[in-house]
Amino acid sequence: MDAGRRSFVASATGALAALAALDWTEVARAAEHAHAAAAAPGASAEFTALTAAQAACVAAIAARIVPTDDAPGATEAGVVYFIDRGLASFLSANREDFQKSLAEFEARVAAAHPDAGDFAALPAATQDEVLKGVETTAFFGTLRLWTLFGLLASPAYGGNRDGVGWKLTGFEEAHRFEPPFGYYDRDYPGFVPYPPEAAT
Repeated sequence: MDAGRRSFVASATGALAALAALDWTEVARAAEHAHAAAAAPGASAEFTALTAAQAACVAAIAARIVPTDDAPGATEAGVVYFIDRGLASFLSANREDFQKSLAEFEARVAAAHPDAGDFAALPAATQDEVLKGVETTAFFGTLRLWTLFGLLASPAYGGNRDGVGWKLTGFEEAHRFEPPFGYYDRDYPGFVPYPPEAAT
């Protein structure tokens, strides 16, 4: 796994704390929607908030944020479906502003590359150049955050298909038993501390 790529995803996960106040029922539904769509490659997935053209643009941007190379990326994780479902539910308050910003982005691309048609049709290297020009904007920051959220959603809720995001960060789904033991349930009536000799 490329260390730089892993570091990028791992360092960016701190921004996900900003989404802690969201309606987690809707988040889970969005993850399930993403999983169902990504689980059927080649199938005609229906978008609920984005048009097919908008979805293609969002998917292309997400694919450059976390590209597919020797490891799967945002495309394999079904990030675009997660974002679409989010815009139709727990991110609906952001939908109008996001679509306006997306339209402005697409207009900018069309003006600079009239022969390409749209962002998704540009070569990867050109896409990266375009994104470097907007990487400090609120639009890109928002889409970057949503991409990472869709990538790292727990597979238990249907997102992060096949643990793609966890593989990128090196996270292993396993219980962690580290001291201090018992501090969180010491006042539980049924809790009995281990004898000193058993704890050593």
